[in-house]
Amino acid sequence: MIRVVLVDDQAIVRTGFRVVLETAGGIEVVGEASGGREAVEVVRRTRPDVVVMDVRMPGGDGIEATRAIVDARGGLGGAATAAAGGLGSSAPLGSGPALGGGPALGSGPALGADAVGGQEARVGSASAPAVLVATTFDLDEYVFGALEAGASGFVLKDVEPDEFVGAVRALASGRAAIDGATTRRVIAEFTRRRRTSAVEPSPDVLTERERELVRLLGEGLSNDEIGERLVVETSTVKSHLTRITTKLGTRDRLQTVVWAYRSGLLP
Repeated sequence: MIRVVLVDDQAIVRTGFRVVLETAGGIEVVGEASGGREAVEVVRRTRPDVVVMDVRMPGGDGIEATRAIVDARGGLGGAATAAAGGLGSSAPLGSGPALGGGPALGSGPALGADAVGGQEARVGSASAPAVLVATTFDLDEYVFGALEAGASGFVLKDVEPDEFVGAVRALASGRAAIDGATTRRVIAEFTRRRRTSAVEPSPDVLTERERELVRLLGEGLSNDEIGERLVVETSTVKSHLTRITTKLGTRDRLQTVVWAYRSGLLP
């Protein structure tokens, strides 16, 4: 059963999402929140697989909540609580990470490589809940800020129900929703507008096989699909992904694809 938390300041939106998800089967909405501070607490308490996040809530705290949820390891304990302390301030609209001079993608915890046993951290696991941003605008500062904060995918609020459910299932199964049209547009525009940091790794740090795997990530393929394409076991794909994210210092699959666009590995 996929566990989901819904975060939106409009109750009617949360109700609509709940109906769509629970009607689809195999998905349970385990919590709701109307603001960022509340969202961090609900996620800490319920340990969902996926958080559906509105980043355009009053107070502009959806981005900070996304960062707190993504960055907190070990089941969203003290780190999330501490991060939540910075939420709720009356920051001006559009505040958040500066697109031109924000931190490199390698900053913050690397969710691609688990600290325990060297295994790839699964997007959507209890230790690393995935954040799916639901927004009415697909190309604005809030969405770009959410991408920098570690969101794993984006959908528009007027998306077809099947596509919305598909995005939630993708994140819960360990995939970033890279194959969604909105996410692709966000990545392309983000990489166009944001200056590339001089300290970011070049594609040369990866082997040819690793570069090939990153290109397949950019197509939105799952680990199983990548394994079939490369004629290798899924476990081998996971091992490659662990090495790739360690080399690049990226959080997860989506952040790795962002790096690939910025580095020129993807067109």
